[in-house]
Amino acid sequence: MAISACPTDEKIIAQLYRGEELEELLQSIAANGYIDIEPLIVLLDPSDQKFTVLEGNRRLAAIRLFRESGLVQAIAKDGLKISVPEISEDKKASLSTVSVYRVPDRDAARSFIGFKHINGAAKWESYAKAKFAAAWYRSGNTTLEEIAGKIGDKHDTIRRMVSAIYVLEQAERENIFTLSDRKTTKFNFSHLYTALSSTNYMDYLGLKTAWSRYNPQENPVPADKLDRLRNVLVWVYGSKEEDKNSVIQSQNPDLRNLGETLASAEGVHILLAGRPLAEAYASTRPVDEVFSSALIRARSMLRDAASSLRGYDGHDQSLLDIAEDILETAQTVHERMKKKFNTAIGGDKSGG
Repeated sequence: MAISACPTDEKIIAQLYRGEELEELLQSIAANGYIDIEPLIVLLDPSDQKFTVLEGNRRLAAIRLFRESGLVQAIAKDGLKISVPEISEDKKASLSTVSVYRVPDRDAARSFIGFKHINGAAKWESYAKAKFAAAWYRSGNTTLEEIAGKIGDKHDTIRRMVSAIYVLEQAERENIFTLSDRKTTKFNFSHLYTALSSTNYMDYLGLKTAWSRYNPQENPVPADKLDRLRNVLVWVYGSKEEDKNSVIQSQNPDLRNLGETLASAEGVHILLAGRPLAEAYASTRPVDEVFSSALIRARSMLRDAASSLRGYDGHDQSLLDIAEDILETAQTVHERMKKKFNTAIGGDKSGG
């Protein structure tokens, strides 16, 4: 197959290198050669008689980087340094020809690619699945219901995922958040489409109730709520630019707790001040609930310490000082609780 160039090739390859684990593929090909067991999916454009690669662009980018030394220098001019590993002549020979599968149109390609990556042997993660479904839906040739049926997924799940793609794309267009700025190593797309189905998140972002149950629309978040969208995305994924970590350690319960915090003005202010989610979430709960929960946790942790007391050899004065501080704090809590208890009991008796 002849590999043609186009004015935007360098930028396309640079983007693949940044976000599609292209570096790992380069290392694999350098070590093993190109294993031609899966064809590229291509479409012939009748207007210019050139092929467009619909499936396999990451592999094509790797092949071109090995074969075209000038590409690396051209991409470097845009500020991205790509490291192409050394490759032996016999391994490089495996790049001379590759198999392709030509499809008559994009609809035929979508059905083939969708089956392969969504319920076939090479399954995509949720983000890749959502991007594929969104592009298919935007083609205007099919409905989300039909897409869900063709790829063997639940209709409501696909709708929520595509709706979340629209939100993420809006954030990128408005330059308020990009995936490359996230602080998290892994992009957990499920965090976003799960959150956007919650009433608390919808209210905070100004989204209509049950908005994701309708056909997705461009720019779903109102313009006056874009700053809030930035907040949510940074709290969920962190930000390198602002040096902020994600407040989500696990989807359950942190994603739910963040949603409940968004419903509280005080909780939002605490998060905006850079305080931990646990502190912000605690501000939304009744004080009696916070107190009882803290007391039960303290008892549990002290019991853990007691069960492992054999680990203290008696030489560390600082640990003894901590234990004395705990004892003093516990006595203070107990005395104040007992006083309130006696007052409450006395009041009940006098009232009875």
